[in-house]
Amino acid sequence: MQGMSLASIKKNPALIPLYVCVGLGAVAAVFYTARLAIRSPEVSWNRKGNPEPWEEFRNKQHKFYSPIRDYSKAQSPAPKYDE
Repeated sequence: MQGMSLASIKKNPALIPLYVCVGLGAVAAVFYTARLAIRSPEVSWNRKGNPEPWEEFRNKQHKFYSPIRDYSKAQSPAPKYDE
């Protein structure tokens, strides 16, 4: 295919920024998806080792920044379920 080989890119160097932008966008999309899968409290990978992973985040701050309210002193309104 024209424009997809190194020889055709050397003939038309105006395609280089296009390939760079598309490549960076693809890398950013993969990184963001992996970050959501690994760091998000809604995703549970180990149900046997930690059956209730949302309990770890009961007293943690979820908002990145709020100039109005200090979330570090707020209590969670979620009920505590005992087995």
